[in-house]
Amino acid sequence: MDRAHDVHNVTVSGTILHLEVDAKSYAIDLTEVSGRLAHASQAQLERIDVSPSGYGLYWPAVDEDLSIDGLIGVKHASPLVGAEV
Repeated sequence: MDRAHDVHNVTVSGTILHLEVDAKSYAIDLTEVSGRLAHASQAQLERIDVSPSGYGLYWPAVDEDLSIDGLIGVKHASPLVGAEV
């Protein structure tokens, strides 16, 4: 399976999400991208799972999923484009 992104060093400091995606560093204010995360506790914000495909992030304590593409402002083609179904 191809990975959508190579995601590393995912941390939260206050409400700022720090992550490295495809060798570029990003700092994103979570209160600006998600109402659920804006109201989450620090402990809830710090518990983040990166999807095995490299497509998204998941905060299990608040049941919130965000796509990497949406967070960093890029768009990948759907893996189904050009595939036989």
